[in-house]
Amino acid sequence: MASVTCSHVPPTPHPEPKTPQGCEECLKSGMQWVHLRLCLSCGHVGCCDNSPGKHATKHARRTDHPVIQSYEPGEDWGWCYVESRELGPFPPARHA
Repeated sequence: MASVTCSHVPPTPHPEPKTPQGCEECLKSGMQWVHLRLCLSCGHVGCCDNSPGKHATKHARRTDHPVIQSYEPGEDWGWCYVESRELGPFPPARHA
């Protein structure tokens, strides 16, 4: 598969995950998540839109950080919120 990228991917898109054990907001509130996403701008770990909190999307809207990567083992895709399209493949995200 050819690499799909966009101009919104940060120049160094692999920040250290801030909460490698799970969604930052869900860990604080006791909520459960379905899948995890990593913000490529700052390393925020948030839950996907299938999760009750939808924290990855909320983080992107609140901060204007445009690109996330799946934070699920074995997945290498990303998403650009600005262009509403899938990106990748990306190098695997670092896990705890």
